[in-house]
Amino acid sequence: MFRLVERFCFALLLFGAACERSDTLAEPSLDAALRQDLSRWGVLPIGPAPFQPQALVDLGQALMFDKILSGNRDVACATCHHPSTHEGDGLSLSIGTGGTGLGPSRTPGPGRQFVRRNAPSLLNDGLGLSYLFWDGRIARFGNGFIPAGGPLQGLPGGQPDVLSAQAMLPVLDRREMRGEAGDHDVFGAPNELAAIADSDSAAVWRAIMQRLLAIPEYVDKFHRAFPDFPTIGLPELRFEQAAQALAAFQISALTKTDSPFDRYLRHDDAALTTQQKRGARLFFGKALCSSCHNGPLLGGNGFANAGVPQLGPGSPTTPPLDRGRADLPDQQQGYQFAFRVAPLRNVELTAPYMHDGAFPTLEAVVRHYNDAPLTLTTYDASQLDPALRPTYHGDAATTDSVLSTLDFRLRTPLHLTDAEMGDLVAFLKSLTDPAARDLRALVPAAVPSGLPVPR
Repeated sequence: MFRLVERFCFALLLFGAACERSDTLAEPSLDAALRQDLSRWGVLPIGPAPFQPQALVDLGQALMFDKILSGNRDVACATCHHPSTHEGDGLSLSIGTGGTGLGPSRTPGPGRQFVRRNAPSLLNDGLGLSYLFWDGRIARFGNGFIPAGGPLQGLPGGQPDVLSAQAMLPVLDRREMRGEAGDHDVFGAPNELAAIADSDSAAVWRAIMQRLLAIPEYVDKFHRAFPDFPTIGLPELRFEQAAQALAAFQISALTKTDSPFDRYLRHDDAALTTQQKRGARLFFGKALCSSCHNGPLLGGNGFANAGVPQLGPGSPTTPPLDRGRADLPDQQQGYQFAFRVAPLRNVELTAPYMHDGAFPTLEAVVRHYNDAPLTLTTYDASQLDPALRPTYHGDAATTDSVLSTLDFRLRTPLHLTDAEMGDLVAFLKSLTDPAARDLRALVPAAVPSGLPVPR
């Protein structure tokens, strides 16, 4: 009897060893197939971020958190792009000047509206993206950029990259930062930025620089950041230099490219779990994700109508709908409801998702892509903040209009199983750099204006 038990146990050990060898043998085939996918879709390791002078970074950090850039002195760039919410604000649609609170608890002030789009995270925006803003109104071209006409025609040239060009624009937007005519700032003084005509962008930028250079600490910071300027003052220094500093801070502090997926790209096969590898194979195959989200950043290079539910105040040209790229001057009708394909690095941290934050979780996003027409026509607005639910446009005419130009890849269901959708979400979470999870150390103790720092 003892020998029978001994033989049985030995057989179990052999079986277990054989299973272990089978798993070990299966893994390289999965890796080999996945690495072929990565090569086919141009997914390469990301190199180091360009070096930024420390004095320029220091100036940019101060400007990022200083409410002096807003007309009413009540909102900073960091209000909508805060470290505590991974360089977004955690809201479906942002709340600019006149609002109270920070992050997901922020609410509009009396008579104020939501900003028409979601505030995308600034993580990794300094890695050479082709387009910025949801409608791609600024595009990279060679070593410079192309503004997309219209109100951007006054954007000065000479900016070194799209990131510094982008930093010129939020201060012009009345709902985001500049305020409305007749506004008063937090001290009760008239808002001189809001009194300037919308057509005179240069005057707004000059007025902001007058504010900054009236503060000795900012004069010193600009002098250190731009030592080649013969004197520090107007008209030598312009808001273009402030925008360059804001971009330098973002490049230096917000580039996070050491995720498990990054380590896998550097040939560490153990960096991803088997489930994440299965999800990656779906991403680059059956789920069709990589047909839009490809290249080193997994997106950021094109536009698509993904059938996203419409909500919010809409575009100034076509309210209450937001037609995305089609609302820019000289855009073709084929761009109706098309928005920038977002890069996916660190996407786990940047909910809610899409140009209007219509989906609160990655699971909801994957479920949407599995059957976009069904999700659009049956969208449940109860997943939105109660204040936003009345702004949801779910009438048949709107959904039919969105569906009429839906991206061809999304017109039929993908037929992903629940398990496959779970694998896809697991892969998306492998794109998170652990260093991006807690960015609170980036918040300065104080800013040169003495205004409260968003915390």
